[in-house]
Amino acid sequence: MITKTELDKLVEKYETVDFIKDDPIQFCHRYNQKEEIELAGFISSLFAYGNRKMFIKKLEDIFSKADNDLLGYIKNGDFTNLKGVEYRFSKDRDIIPIFEILSKLYNESNGLEELFKYSWLSSGANSDFKYKEQHFLQTVVDYFYHQAPKIYTQGFYHMIPNPKNGGAMKRMNMFLRWMVRKGPVDLGIWEFMQPKDLLIPLDVHVARVSRQMTLLERKSNDFQAVKELTNNLKNICSFDPVKYDFAMFAFGVELNKK
Repeated sequence: MITKTELDKLVEKYETVDFIKDDPIQFCHRYNQKEEIELAGFISSLFAYGNRKMFIKKLEDIFSKADNDLLGYIKNGDFTNLKGVEYRFSKDRDIIPIFEILSKLYNESNGLEELFKYSWLSSGANSDFKYKEQHFLQTVVDYFYHQAPKIYTQGFYHMIPNPKNGGAMKRMNMFLRWMVRKGPVDLGIWEFMQPKDLLIPLDVHVARVSRQMTLLERKSNDFQAVKELTNNLKNICSFDPVKYDFAMFAFGVELNKK
């Protein structure tokens, strides 16, 4: 198994501000207001799959429609300029309802932080939190499902996946890393969770490299693999296990290029 010293050297190499410019987290760093940072992060995470250049280009287009007032755009609730927007599995009939639900959320509450905090606390989480078969993100997902119109298709489910299906929930775990951790890249604007409670955002690069490092034995890239890898990383750094996401992801991308 790779040593803590070796992993920490990779973190030092890759967890730098230079990481931001090629990552979807760049959109969070364009805003100063908390509500806009979390909105930018959540929206960016929904599209963060597939070809990186393609989804960043798509996000540039989507954020340009907010005309430098993301919170106002969301609260206003008029998303007609999103008609025709699509990305891979998701069409405008899948995407627009998500923006409409966000509009309702921000007009009726304190927004995403309040929703995620409620989901976290209602899961029974505390300082001795142990991972449950029922992922704490279920309440967040159920909120979007209950608010959605009946016309959405599989593309909606792809953007807002159901933890009950046993998937890795990579994009939501990545979004939480952005919001909860504080560092050169992550913004750390939410305090109801601690970095020690985060789950690793498991994508193909992280999964492949973690197996090469003998940090992960499970063959499937599912929620059980997320728990296994996160627990092994906790044995290396109990208070901030997902900092190694940078080491494994960037190292995996570099290996893939070679």
